[in-house]
Amino acid sequence: MSYARKLFCYRKIYDLENTNELFLHAILENVRHHMDNCPEYAKIVAHCDFAIEEVKTIDDLYKIPPIPTVFLKNHTLYSVSPKHLMLKSTTSGTSGKVSEMALDWPSSLRGIGMIKGMFFTNKLISPRLTNYVVLGYQPARRNKIGAVKTAYATTYAAPAVHRVYALKDTGTEYVLNIEGIKKALIRYEKSGLPVRFMGFPAYFMFLLKELSDSGIKLTLHPKSLILLAGGWKQFLAEKVDKPTLYAMSKEVLGLGGDRIREFFGAVEHPIAYFDCPNHHFHVPVYSRVIIRDVNLQPVGYGVPGLLNLITPMMTSMPFVSVMTDDLAVLHPGEECGCGNRSPYFEILGRVGLADIKTCAANASELLDIKKGGST
Repeated sequence: MSYARKLFCYRKIYDLENTNELFLHAILENVRHHMDNCPEYAKIVAHCDFAIEEVKTIDDLYKIPPIPTVFLKNHTLYSVSPKHLMLKSTTSGTSGKVSEMALDWPSSLRGIGMIKGMFFTNKLISPRLTNYVVLGYQPARRNKIGAVKTAYATTYAAPAVHRVYALKDTGTEYVLNIEGIKKALIRYEKSGLPVRFMGFPAYFMFLLKELSDSGIKLTLHPKSLILLAGGWKQFLAEKVDKPTLYAMSKEVLGLGGDRIREFFGAVEHPIAYFDCPNHHFHVPVYSRVIIRDVNLQPVGYGVPGLLNLITPMMTSMPFVSVMTDDLAVLHPGEECGCGNRSPYFEILGRVGLADIKTCAANASELLDIKKGGST
């Protein structure tokens, strides 16, 4: 069994201290795989003067060249033959650029292990019959957006009686389905079954305002859940703080902050970070988080910087160390107060990463890849 497979089968999912050695071996195994099987990745790390022998301890992970998401939105890199790819998805492309993520069989198995560990530990698995409100697109074959597939897959965490979507597929186009959601929620309240909401925080806020403006106030089953992800993106001007959003939810749906869970993830880094009861994103064993300054040097706890995410999950694509365009700060787990000793990160906003020149981004000049094309 590979080191990565052992790591993703580990069930104490926040036990970073006792998995540091395993994580290090899994990362080195993953980096070697991509250097041997993805010529473009090998050129990038060579251009950055990286030698794998430099990574001797868990504290050396920062030496692995991080690849910015802006680079991955312009170049698609594979480390396996296309015939071994099973599942493809993309970002929503709200920034104008689209990243692609494709899984081979080993990556898929590790992803399944991660999801099982995260969902069971965070008590998101339930045998109760449940109704779902998906604040996004109804799945369709022509829709390859990763968030659409993730939302639909999440509806299997509790057996689905009915699903209603904010954007309904007519077969040829998507249409806004606000009236359908209103009618469904009234039925759901009468059914006496739990309801699970899934979507962007902005979409959830817009729904709450629409229900309130329509004079609709509900008392949903106390075991109902609200699962939010993806941040506010193009709706930053409308953003409200968490306490305000939670108060709105309590007033309109009867569900307060204790029934709201958020998670963070990215197509370029398919690890799910679920918040704790204090709404903090603790780092699971499947990844490590580094905060870097503008010169890409790692900074300590409490210092804002660029969010660098590291995981050995993917063998299909070289997503081992990814630099996001998120500004974040890392805190020691003890500061949270929820009992989880794993460090947690806080997202502060987004930065113009396209303007930050990194070794990996500049390495594109070495690659014989057309902008936006694939290998």
